[in-house]
Amino acid sequence: MTTIKGWHASLIAEKVKSIFDEKGYSFFDGNSSWNINIIGIRNSCAKANKFDDMMLVVYRNGRKNWEVKSYQITTDPGKYWLKKPMNVGGTAIMVPGQYRGVYKIGTHRSYTALVQRGGKVKCYRDKNKDEILDYDPDSITEGYYGINIHKAGSDSTNVDKWSAGCQVFARTSEFNDFMKLAKKSEGLYGDMFSYSLITEEDWGV
Repeated sequence: MTTIKGWHASLIAEKVKSIFDEKGYSFFDGNSSWNINIIGIRNSCAKANKFDDMMLVVYRNGRKNWEVKSYQITTDPGKYWLKKPMNVGGTAIMVPGQYRGVYKIGTHRSYTALVQRGGKVKCYRDKNKDEILDYDPDSITEGYYGINIHKAGSDSTNVDKWSAGCQVFARTSEFNDFMKLAKKSEGLYGDMFSYSLITEEDWGV
């Protein structure tokens, strides 16, 4: 986990806002504290099973100065579920986009996480049962699939069974830090969270 403050945080906030403006996404600011923007950035590598993606949370702190948190996550399913799809159409891989108000604080298994309760998400369906992620636009479906934002183990290296399409944190400590931010935001703006998934190419890496 990295916490970025000051000038560098302002630059990142401006970069995210610019990307969002180009895509027609909403960027939450209003010069208000704890109005969080949750952004997943998908690595360009199509080989599955590593926590090789990033989540940024961009917000103004209690003093209304920009802060950015960076977390290690996966935005893709692990190889276990790619080889053993739970859905006959194939394993879910979230399609990049902005999902407005789709997430709420709720229970994933036995602990508190962000759960898909407020709207539909789009997913590619990968059904050829290999370890390569397939982004076939003809396979896209939309619905309530339980694509939650949750944690893996205390310090996980491989995705394996931890994700069948969910957005998953590699480390419990980072997930707990993220949920503290979510609860601060909930207290001010209500239990409704948007998630924006972009690609490494969008970010300009």
